[in-house]
Amino acid sequence: MRYFGALLLMITCNALNAATPTPNLIAYRDNYAVADTDTVVRKNSVSAGISYGSDALFFGRTGPITYPFMSTDIIFNTKSGFFVYGSAIKVLGYKPLVDEIDLGGGYYYRLSKKFTGTVSYTRFIFNKEANIIKSSASNDINWKNTYDWKYLKTSATVDYLFGKSYDIFTTISNSKYIESSFNIFNDQDFLSINPSVNLIFGTQNFVQRYSVDHDNRIEADNIYLQNENGRRARANARFNMLNYSFKIPLAYNMPHYTLEASYKYSIPVNVEGMLKNRRESFFNFTFYYVFY
Repeated sequence: MRYFGALLLMITCNALNAATPTPNLIAYRDNYAVADTDTVVRKNSVSAGISYGSDALFFGRTGPITYPFMSTDIIFNTKSGFFVYGSAIKVLGYKPLVDEIDLGGGYYYRLSKKFTGTVSYTRFIFNKEANIIKSSASNDINWKNTYDWKYLKTSATVDYLFGKSYDIFTTISNSKYIESSFNIFNDQDFLSINPSVNLIFGTQNFVQRYSVDHDNRIEADNIYLQNENGRRARANARFNMLNYSFKIPLAYNMPHYTLEASYKYSIPVNVEGMLKNRRESFFNFTFYYVFY
């Protein structure tokens, strides 16, 4: 949204795209149900939002069962480009009151009118009873660069995750942002759409770690690996193509808030171990409000 500051998971989720749910109001990742129709202005602001996602997606992988979720996010953006943020995630239908809390900060920079980027660090804090596949990671260093070709915007994002497992990901995204030339209810509102095609490359040690941490749960049987250091574990450490996805977010925008619904179709590839990921559709709904 043209009035929003640099926000960061989704995410979401691109893990939670899903609990890789969180909006691009933090312009850096897809781990959260984030509003994808935003752009950035240099201004001190506080943005707060709430999101719903139909399933938790983490770098192209989902857990053994469906985990719909709700997330709340708050981001403070400074005029100089620095930002801090926090989010809380609740998986619906399961015991923990809060499954995950994320805290982080970073810097938004503009090298030219067409070339922008962010660098950030996020700390993931999970409830010990959390079951989402993302729970095998606890830290993320994220670096995203975006170039606007006018007719197409290309982003290249590198994530380094470390904690119980260590993984590196590269996400390539091509999108086209379009605003309506007409108003809906007054002379300040407008509609926007930002369809995108996304490719994720990386390792998937987090899948191996998840299977080890949850080997006592029936729901995790379809990714259980008997030998943590065996052949499948080594395969998880290879840098491969992980996922193709297509996303269509439609947003209603006002000067201080956005309401967005998005559809995402995910195609996982090179699924290692016994993780039974499949092609899947994801639905996210996000509301964000910005205070100047």
